[in-house]
Amino acid sequence: MQKTIPCVLMRGGTSRGPYFRSEWLPSDIAKRDRVLLAAMGSPHELQIDGLGGANSLTSKVAIVSRSQQPGCDVDYLFAQVSVDRALVDTRPNCGNMLSGVGPFAIDQGIVTGQPGQTKVRIYNVNTRSTIDALVQTPDGHTEYEGDASIDGVPGTGAPIRLDFLDAWGAVTGKVFPTGSMRDIIDGVEVTCIDAAMPLMVVRAASLGKLGNETPAELDADAAFMERLESLRREAGRLMGLGDVSDSVIPKPVLVSAGAHAGMVVSRYFTPLKCHRSHAVTGAIGVATAFVTPGTVAYDLGAPRPAGMHRIEVAHPSGRIDVDVDLRGTANSLEVCGAGLIRTARKIMEGQLYLPAHLF
Repeated sequence: MQKTIPCVLMRGGTSRGPYFRSEWLPSDIAKRDRVLLAAMGSPHELQIDGLGGANSLTSKVAIVSRSQQPGCDVDYLFAQVSVDRALVDTRPNCGNMLSGVGPFAIDQGIVTGQPGQTKVRIYNVNTRSTIDALVQTPDGHTEYEGDASIDGVPGTGAPIRLDFLDAWGAVTGKVFPTGSMRDIIDGVEVTCIDAAMPLMVVRAASLGKLGNETPAELDADAAFMERLESLRREAGRLMGLGDVSDSVIPKPVLVSAGAHAGMVVSRYFTPLKCHRSHAVTGAIGVATAFVTPGTVAYDLGAPRPAGMHRIEVAHPSGRIDVDVDLRGTANSLEVCGAGLIRTARKIMEGQLYLPAHLF
């Protein structure tokens, strides 16, 4: 016997997955996770019996509800569903899936669309941080079509502006959770940073890489991938995250110099494979490290005064432009806000069939 629940399948940024209202899912976390695994078809390398696309970028879930937080419109819980393991991780945020939360909330009537544009204030439950999403609603309804393009996605769509308001240190309590802007792990200099996403940032050259390798080339280097994972696990311990062997955070990132002083080249890992493009939250973390004096990424660019700066984060499919708000004096500069443009598209809405025993 099967049971049905409502489901909306959407692309958010360069990711894709089902979006649920929280009341559509079991309130018990263990039952909810079993439902999400079945919905995606995990664990199976092809996710043949579910909605997953056999890749971490297409095995993601967004759970949305009316916000319980003062001043916020919706609460957004992100779930990363493992492809080949019975594991659901709700520790990280996902800025790409976040792109679809505002449109979903408006379509579902959780937020009333306004003529022109509608600002949706989103509270990310995973990282306890707040994001403003500006959605195009010319007639009070979500407009998905437009002229904005993002690298890693074919075609164009309506622009969705995401402004991260308080994501610095949201997971660990500190932007630099180890207490230092640089640490040495197994002889490798790294920066452990919590800026929209906990990251371990390392220069590509420190691991014998140029930084412009393709994801396939990096994934195929088994010795490199094994060492990177070893460094990541120790970084997680140093950041106060404990044993991260079953968690996707912190994410490891290789950085190298870009074509000009305002660009940094990034290879972002999810963490056991190199991202085919780049995570939004990861791009904000990389941009933050790039403009903050003292990090391993800072010397790849040029010193910047306080103010707004556009940083180009180059990735395998193109680039993400991140606007960072740098404040303070020359000796104590810090990023206090960041924004960028994404697009989203509703693909399908209907009923999802699942085994009744899961409920």
